[in-house]
Amino acid sequence: MIAYLEHFVHGNDTESMPNDDVLGVEGSFHFGATAAGCKDFGGMKSAKPLAVIRPADAADVARAVKAAARTANLTVAARGNGHSINGQAMAENGLVLDMRAMEDRFTLLSLDDGSLHVDVSGGALWEEVLKRCVSEFRLAPRSWTDYLGLTVGGTLSNAGVSGQSFRYGPQTSNVTELEVVTGKGETLVCSETQNSELFFATLGGLGQFGIITRARVPVQPAPDMVRWIRVVYSEFEDYTRDAEWLVTREGYGFDYVEGFVFVNSDDPCNGWPTVPTGPNQRFDPARLPSTAGPVLYCLELALHYRNEDYPSAVNMEVDRLLGRLRFVEGLKFSLDVTYMEFLLRVNRVEEDARANGIWDAPHPWLNLFVSKSHIAEFDREVFKKILKHGVGGPILVYPLLRSKWDARHSVVVPDSNIFYIIALLRFIPPPPKGPPTELLVEQNHEIIQLCCNRGFDFKLYLPHYQSQENWMRHYGDKWTTFLERKANFDPFALLAPGQKIFSRIPQPLPIT
Repeated sequence: MIAYLEHFVHGNDTESMPNDDVLGVEGSFHFGATAAGCKDFGGMKSAKPLAVIRPADAADVARAVKAAARTANLTVAARGNGHSINGQAMAENGLVLDMRAMEDRFTLLSLDDGSLHVDVSGGALWEEVLKRCVSEFRLAPRSWTDYLGLTVGGTLSNAGVSGQSFRYGPQTSNVTELEVVTGKGETLVCSETQNSELFFATLGGLGQFGIITRARVPVQPAPDMVRWIRVVYSEFEDYTRDAEWLVTREGYGFDYVEGFVFVNSDDPCNGWPTVPTGPNQRFDPARLPSTAGPVLYCLELALHYRNEDYPSAVNMEVDRLLGRLRFVEGLKFSLDVTYMEFLLRVNRVEEDARANGIWDAPHPWLNLFVSKSHIAEFDREVFKKILKHGVGGPILVYPLLRSKWDARHSVVVPDSNIFYIIALLRFIPPPPKGPPTELLVEQNHEIIQLCCNRGFDFKLYLPHYQSQENWMRHYGDKWTTFLERKANFDPFALLAPGQKIFSRIPQPLPIT
């Protein structure tokens, strides 16, 4: 149906409305506060939009942006599945575009060079992409995130990192073409060879330069099965040495390399019980050396294989790779699961969190990239001291390779070729069962301040700052390019106001 945006007085700000009588949108349109527009997964921020628009296609997105451009103060935020942490997808007194409403787009393409790609909507969930690729074509994208209940446009606007990133790079390095609606309301197709500056700006651009309405993603044959393995370390030096060897070795190896920190106790949320992969497996603390400290480390690995592969061949390859590692003897856990089950493994975490009532609780998460040169000190000061009792959820830490990231994209990473992603993924019940959210936010600030005071080479991932000075420091040498791209593609700072990078410039565009 066609919904019409007519003059609507909201509060005292009548100037924020489009000065045309009608905005034709093929989707639906809702004024005022809705759950989709006011909050996010972080649960710590709230902003009431003027309206929530559910666009049916890129033309609807463009109409909404052009309508906002005709006003003095209206802004536009694209909201995927609402998994931002600090209100990044909100637009106070602005327009929130619910990108999940976009029409389903899924097309398999065989290009002239023989490569296979899928065209998907920017509002599609990666879980939906996975299921259709595997079930219909036995194909799959190369690079994922751990949780697949995220939209294509959302992760490509940040980076998209998981255990495949050491080999293929982040998701931003695994897309060949985008359709983007800019802050001028232009709908442009872009790639490395067409509108390339917009392509590079949008990937990792935090929504500042355009709204992704379609992405072309390369795909490859999907495996049938996965050998899912976890091995435990008591010493951080051994853990990092082995992890770095796995991600830098040439030739055939594990297809997935991640890892996490856990507490050296029987704490069901933070300790030994979080390590086993199967329901009948048990962590035996008697295997740990007497020198083990307050926290331990677990490498999480996966090897892909096909149904027709001989079990003995799979076992031999796993043993060959594990034979070089220095994990604690007797603390190895493995499970054979389907490829789909492995990639959707976090769904079980979501189900448990919803059942326990903590999925909808605040999530003061923190994500950082820390250089290899400073990761040992980070371990000593943060993992072993500040976080020695855990965070009520996973503490991810595993190496990535800078060479797999495209420096032309907007995302910034440390200078070192090997750097670590660190993710504090808290799942804590609200008070009185859990600590006040404010204390956990303060703990995040303490960790960031420590990194600054010690001169660590680090960057926030999924960054959130309150001042442009901090944004300038975050982007460093890229800040000038960032400003130039903003002036080119969103000159009046309409887009993604929740990132708090730019303020709306009160000058309407002469769009007819």
